[in-house]
Amino acid sequence: MNKILKIVLQVTLVIVVVGLVFLLYSSIMEPIRFNKSYEKRRVIIKEKLVAIKDAQVAYRDTYNKYASSFDTLLTFIETDSLIFIKAEGEVPDSIYNDSKTRVEAETRAIELGLIKRDTIKISAKDSLFSDYNIDTLKYIPYTDLKKEFQLNATMKRTVSKATMPVFEVKVHNNSFTVGLDRQLVANKNDEARDNKKFPGLFIGSLDEVTTNGSWDD
Repeated sequence: MNKILKIVLQVTLVIVVVGLVFLLYSSIMEPIRFNKSYEKRRVIIKEKLVAIKDAQVAYRDTYNKYASSFDTLLTFIETDSLIFIKAEGEVPDSIYNDSKTRVEAETRAIELGLIKRDTIKISAKDSLFSDYNIDTLKYIPYTDLKKEFQLNATMKRTVSKATMPVFEVKVHNNSFTVGLDRQLVANKNDEARDNKKFPGLFIGSLDEVTTNGSWDD
């Protein structure tokens, strides 16, 4: 065999082997890199959902229902106040021992002037989001403020015939995985559906009275 041809074949073989090793390495590392990025984004999404939940709970405690839109919720945060009960003093053990319940003991202590309960108001924004830009609260991270979380709220009749407020905020995987491998995202979605789960994240529920996130299940 011609010496030059032999060298060419050897170099070509080396290039092919290196190429195959690179492809093999990439095929192994791509899912690892994807999962790392995917989980990092999920953490950010969870934090945002919890922040929205905190605002919804404060709204519920004020109006006995949940906000059905972000406009309503953000207006509440910007303009409303939360009511807190400030306690001063302690109920003596002697009064606790002579009372049937804690409420009765505290009521007697208040009547005797031993403790005080003062109602104070604090701005909802200062209380909940003093270091947070609430203008971005409704937007899904990694979407350049172009996509919003899906928020719904209603009243639900429970088994005990009571009517309770419920809410849900959700986001599909496709919305916060912009820039990640679309096939691997599709695989995540298929995996969730196969397990009869929502392919994304949500907090609250329109079907049951809860403020838990889907990751709490």
